[in-house]
Amino acid sequence: MKILGLSALYHDSAAALLVDGMPVAAVQEERLSRRKNDSTFPIAAVEYCLDEAGLEPEELDAIVFYERPMLKFERILTSALRTFPRSWRAFPHAMKNMLGEKAWVRGIISSRLGVPGNKILFTEHHQSHAAAAFLTAPTERAAILTADGVGEWATLTIGTGERGASGTSIVLDREIRFPHSLGMLYSTFTAFLGFAVNEGEYKVMGLAAYGAPSMADAVRRLIPRTADGAFRLDLDYFEFHSSARRSFSDKFVQLFGPARNRYEPIDLATAEGRRFADCAASVQLVLEDILVDLARDLHARTRLPDLCLGGGVALNGVANARILRESGFEQLFVPSAPGDAGCALGAALYADRVHFGNPDREFPDHCFWGPVPDGDALARIAQEDRFPFETVADDRLIEESAADLAAGRIIGWMEGRCEFGPRALGHRSLLAAPHDAATRDRLNRDIKYREEFRPFAPIVPIEEAERFFELPSGGCRLARFMSGVFPVRPEWRDRLAAITHVDGTARLQTVDRDVSPRLYDLLQAYGRRTGIPVLLNTSLNLAGEPIVCSAQEGYSTFRRSGVDLLIVGNTRVRKRARTAAPAAQTEDYA
Repeated sequence: MKILGLSALYHDSAAALLVDGMPVAAVQEERLSRRKNDSTFPIAAVEYCLDEAGLEPEELDAIVFYERPMLKFERILTSALRTFPRSWRAFPHAMKNMLGEKAWVRGIISSRLGVPGNKILFTEHHQSHAAAAFLTAPTERAAILTADGVGEWATLTIGTGERGASGTSIVLDREIRFPHSLGMLYSTFTAFLGFAVNEGEYKVMGLAAYGAPSMADAVRRLIPRTADGAFRLDLDYFEFHSSARRSFSDKFVQLFGPARNRYEPIDLATAEGRRFADCAASVQLVLEDILVDLARDLHARTRLPDLCLGGGVALNGVANARILRESGFEQLFVPSAPGDAGCALGAALYADRVHFGNPDREFPDHCFWGPVPDGDALARIAQEDRFPFETVADDRLIEESAADLAAGRIIGWMEGRCEFGPRALGHRSLLAAPHDAATRDRLNRDIKYREEFRPFAPIVPIEEAERFFELPSGGCRLARFMSGVFPVRPEWRDRLAAITHVDGTARLQTVDRDVSPRLYDLLQAYGRRTGIPVLLNTSLNLAGEPIVCSAQEGYSTFRRSGVDLLIVGNTRVRKRARTAAPAAQTEDYA
């Protein structure tokens, strides 16, 4: 069967294609349209997926949308009526938004792709999250927890999944419903702290490390626990359910102080800056505590060794690490795209395995399903720009790149199919030496053009991870898609200063040679030169832009920033001579 999954029209649109139960392609629309968090119908992503398989739309057996729009419409209408008259200003906006396009998804898909309506199916939002988490994980039986802002009605679901020769089942038997939502709690603080909702939540997590959870009790007043171990929101502190103007109420401001103006920088040396950091630390702690409690209860009920975690909340690597350490589960699986973009793949998988009852297939254990960059295209662009370039054989490229990194240069590294999900995992990355904090500052100031408190991630061969990082059992697996934040071992923190956050932790990525052989070889070559096979890895993009996809976009980023070299496949361009950053230490630390 040929099944196309779609996520669209809210945020992070994406498309994913299965052929005979196996993934052929998956990509977020923003990577192709170059509009960050693109929510439009993902026509470019669809075209890419179909081209990759050599298919026309009429050859598809099913197109599966990642949620049920009419159930969402019911929730929006019901919520508006429940909060009337407070919602009277937001009501026309909500109705225009839904009735203008989002309630008529079947017709939109049919008209855009030219397929009959009877080929168009719908899953529930959290079914898509659950399928994306469970059916891509290397496990046959697992507990499942999904958490986000809201789907149709559900904001958090709990259940189990089972797969094998007898078929596939995903049973979500408990849920928490809107407006009570961990995702909305965190997003409300995201807005309060002056960051963009559905995009800036990771900034709150990074800022939290600079604060103290001194307001945790105040946050707990917003989200009291219920007798059955769940939670509810005290809606007196929120307006997201009744207003399009803002998500927090005057009572919220009375408790936490004035909101941050998003155009004002956060100065951590001031009392105001520390207040914002303390707010971030407090909501982060409360989120973690609730998730750990829910996961611990789920483990006690199911007695299963594995937990699959999906939904946008699963992007919180600090919480994930605590769940792994404290919940009782032996393994925690988080997909590379746990948010709404990943629902495109989840919807297709749910339809294939559950709706159509097709046999289970072992899912490839990687996330590289997007377009391949063209090294020849880089050569042509550089030649037209009268910029020197060269084509270099693999062995020489690896060794010379390791030397450049050891000399303090920053490399834009593009190879293979791009990652599916919000994080660069070595195929569209900026790589740098991890030793000097000045490298971190240079990246934030001269390349990424972003806030100074933002941390960077380390990347390490999987066999070497426990030498440098304090990992619980299962930590290496959680780090596969950069889904966990773990302590850097104290004896290495000074020598890994560029990737060590202020609280001594790092959002780690482990690399398996079977998955990323060239990157693995580069890490080992760098380790031979410096004694430390660890590199700083961050996404190849500038602030406010999506991660690059093509060689042209990589070159544009290279020319507009302080990146020293760009490598696309075996083609390399290099900035003209400049003062290098401090070279990495080369003594053997083994």
